[in-house]
Amino acid sequence: MKPVARLYFFALLLAPALAFAQSSSAAGDGVWAREITYWKTVQAADLVAYRALWRDDFLGWPAWSTDPARKAQVADWIVVHSKKGERLKSYSLERLTEQVSGDMATTTYRVRATWIDRAGKEQSEVQRILHTWHRDSDGTWRIFSGMSAHAEGN
Repeated sequence: MKPVARLYFFALLLAPALAFAQSSSAAGDGVWAREITYWKTVQAADLVAYRALWRDDFLGWPAWSTDPARKAQVADWIVVHSKKGERLKSYSLERLTEQVSGDMATTTYRVRATWIDRAGKEQSEVQRILHTWHRDSDGTWRIFSGMSAHAEGN
């Protein structure tokens, strides 16, 4: 086989893999955009928009809960902060990795958040978060499952 023909042959073999990698990367970026939206809704204390990010059949285990939680409980932690007069002052997200497989995607990241109370006292925390997102039939990514843990300093 001539060198040009070999190159053409290998290009044909690699094309589907490259196309999959690009679409997977685009899907990963799309899901990551939803994580950013998640934290914007937390900071705004917009419970309606926050709850819209979750599938009705959600099951997860948030750091603030002693038991697994369903969609009905997902906003409880925001309500608790609000009742205490606290709001999310600032946050930063450390994007670690995501994995996309068809209509499922898993994101992993750290969030460093600073809450402020009525008196102006600040409290910072670090959490490790894993969310599994499902792409619904309308193309919208919603959280299907997840888990978070307090991460002292890391």
